[in-house]
Amino acid sequence: MVKPVKFAHVVYMTRRFDEMIDWYRNVFEADVVHQDAGLAFLTYDDEHHRFAFANLDLLNPGGSGKDDRGQIGVNHVAYTFASAADLMELYKKLKVANIKPYWPIHHGTTLSLYYRDPDGNRMEFQVDHGTVEEATAYMASAAFAANPIGVPYDPDALLAKYEAGASEAELMKMPQGAPSAIPADHGFA
Repeated sequence: MVKPVKFAHVVYMTRRFDEMIDWYRNVFEADVVHQDAGLAFLTYDDEHHRFAFANLDLLNPGGSGKDDRGQIGVNHVAYTFASAADLMELYKKLKVANIKPYWPIHHGTTLSLYYRDPDGNRMEFQVDHGTVEEATAYMASAAFAANPIGVPYDPDALLAKYEAGASEAELMKMPQGAPSAIPADHGFA
């Protein structure tokens, strides 16, 4: 059975963007890896990010104020798998059980599949793309600033490549294409 090798990160949606960043920096002595007006990524250890924050005042401005819970709270939790091969084995197993991802995306730092549990809780199953140092450098780059979301991919096509014997490097290669839109039901719109 394919299992995650570690818990990776949690993403929070907030209307207190700067306060949340300051709080997590102070409490966890976390460093900001990337921050723009809508998103921030922080880490306190050897992971490229342990926390991410989505600024709902910018991404979903319809709320009535800082205490309007709306979609405030956990957006998703992420689990890291050992390899793209493991991720494809999990995808194949879940597909047979009619459990399908709602968002396959290559973030640049990770190859990811997003799923919802029966209650609608979102989770990301991911494989790290490169070392932590490479991912952290990428998150500080102009390329990441231009596209912090990533590029969508076809998991069936990737599964076919895997089953045809593609190497781990071939499976992990970031696809070419336009940046992904965040799915409307991912909680940002």
